[in-house]
Amino acid sequence: MIPTLVALLCLGLSVGLRIRVQAGTLLKPTVWAEPVPVIPWGSPVTIWCQGTLGAEEYRLDKEGSSEPWLKQKTLESGDKIKFSITRMREHIAGKYYCYYLSPSGLSEHSDPLELVVTGVYSKPSLSALPSPVVTSGGNVTLQCGSGQAFGRFILTKEGEHRLSWTLDSQRHTPGQYQALFPVGPVTSSHRWMFRCYGYYKNSPQVWSHPSDPLELLVPEVVPKPSLWAEPGPMVTMGSPVTIWCQASLQATAYVLYKGRGSEPWDTKTPQNFSNKTGFLIESSSSQHAGLYECAYYTTERKLSEYSDPLLLVVTGVYRAPSLSAQPSPVVASGGSVSLVCSSQDTSGTFHLLKEGGADPPRHMEPQSRSNAGSTYAQAIFPVGPVNSSHGGTYRCYGSPRSYPNLWSHPSDPLRLEVTGVHREPSLSAQPGSLVLPGDSLTLQCGSEAGFDRFSLTKVQGLTPPQSLDGHHSPEFSSESCV
Repeated sequence: MIPTLVALLCLGLSVGLRIRVQAGTLLKPTVWAEPVPVIPWGSPVTIWCQGTLGAEEYRLDKEGSSEPWLKQKTLESGDKIKFSITRMREHIAGKYYCYYLSPSGLSEHSDPLELVVTGVYSKPSLSALPSPVVTSGGNVTLQCGSGQAFGRFILTKEGEHRLSWTLDSQRHTPGQYQALFPVGPVTSSHRWMFRCYGYYKNSPQVWSHPSDPLELLVPEVVPKPSLWAEPGPMVTMGSPVTIWCQASLQATAYVLYKGRGSEPWDTKTPQNFSNKTGFLIESSSSQHAGLYECAYYTTERKLSEYSDPLLLVVTGVYRAPSLSAQPSPVVASGGSVSLVCSSQDTSGTFHLLKEGGADPPRHMEPQSRSNAGSTYAQAIFPVGPVNSSHGGTYRCYGSPRSYPNLWSHPSDPLRLEVTGVHREPSLSAQPGSLVLPGDSLTLQCGSEAGFDRFSLTKVQGLTPPQSLDGHHSPEFSSESCV
């Protein structure tokens, strides 16, 4: 009896050893999912397992399950089999391995297949910092965020080769969580389209809905357009203004952006093969104030560089300040004068402009002043030493600190006169400087050519100017002198 038992044991050990040895020679199967291993909730998916010819049965194991999750015998000769799932659900998501049974024994397990279900939670948001428009060879940060306390965020890049990155979430603000994905360097050689998902750490194969797609735009060396406003970049509340974008190449579409890194504010197609397009604002309001940029698409669908920025200011929003000159609006060449802008209700910034547009606006933070128990804001703009270019008409505006592009009504105009710029004129009396009371007298002012206006003053004070056009030496007549 004992010899027989020993013989049977030896036979069993030899058979087991033979199966294991032969199993080691079997091809390792491969497993994959169609259409992709990331499946929306409720959609079908097929898991394929490929082994070798002669396999009798294929088995699919799910991680965490003690028994084979699915078994399927081969009905005809072939080296692969499919396991069909008609509707994807949370309990189906997980890691899968496949193997097969042949007359030689069991194969080893395949590499794992991670099957993911999406659409279980609400979608996160995805944005590009600082902008979705990236210079070729540059870098960008993609921000994936949600109000749900996801443990991790996944960023996927769509295209020929789907790529993904996973980061732990960080608390950004109370009730907001995010992950920052550095991306780059980016090039224009292929498309950069991204989405992101969120999931909880205890169920890593159960994902949220995908975010809205975000495409990084990588402009090639396409000349930037020019951008301007008509009638000008300062527009009165309620008035129309047109923002023009002009390309140096043939454009198929013009894109206007309001604010850096923003989504397109408006897109227009040029008419009649024009090389420019106007974006009309029929009635300017506070929401139209701000910084604008534009770009255009070429016929090859290449995006140009951004234009230089255009700052659109809306005036007439607040009460006008006052403007005065100290000590006087009449100042000798080489001297100095202070232009004082004051207001009762503006404490943000004062802006001084000279009519004609040749000089850029000057800006100054005001100082708080008190007078007779009332408080007002005042900014003092020093001007000088003055020359002929400083002469002209000035106005000032005020804007609050929180809305720097919304300006007040303009102040009343202030005319600055600069004297002593040219050689002094000559003054003579006709018929003479000695006259009897009640007689008439003509005072003649003469000077170099080129003047079209003369002023006559009395030593006791300034009299209203009298003007004569078209004479080299105008005559000022007085009915009587005392």
